[in-house]
Amino acid sequence: MPAKEPTWTTERIEILKIHFSAGLSCREIANEIGVSRNAVIGKLSRLDLTREKKPEIRRPRAKTNRPRSVPRLQYRILRKLFAEAAPAEDVVTIHSEQHCSLLELSEERCRWPINSPGEEDFCFCGDRPLEGLPYCAGHSRLAYQPASRQRVARG
Repeated sequence: MPAKEPTWTTERIEILKIHFSAGLSCREIANEIGVSRNAVIGKLSRLDLTREKKPEIRRPRAKTNRPRSVPRLQYRILRKLFAEAAPAEDVVTIHSEQHCSLLELSEERCRWPINSPGEEDFCFCGDRPLEGLPYCAGHSRLAYQPASRQRVARG
């Protein structure tokens, strides 16, 4: 049985060093020498040959006129809502004259359900919702309570 030639002959190592210093990629060097890309990476590591990392240039992103992401927009709306003076009572009764059925429901109406589904007088609030949210101001306060208020209400 004939002896197997070593993968990294002196000639291949010299070619590796020349191509590496010329700036060729590991894939390109591997194709030239006739070995795998991983073999080139491993040999470069064992020879302690590294390229200096170029400082990453961060380009400023072009400003677009697109709206902010929905969760971020909702967070800002809710933060503003809770910054306003909240009603003194913890349990707030919200009176609506705009009740609507499921068929009348749209993005222009508060989607807070009134009573339980299946009951004869089941409907939705129907008031004008806050922009970017499905509920009116009163129902948004109920639906999106800050963590501190939730702990008090549960405790």
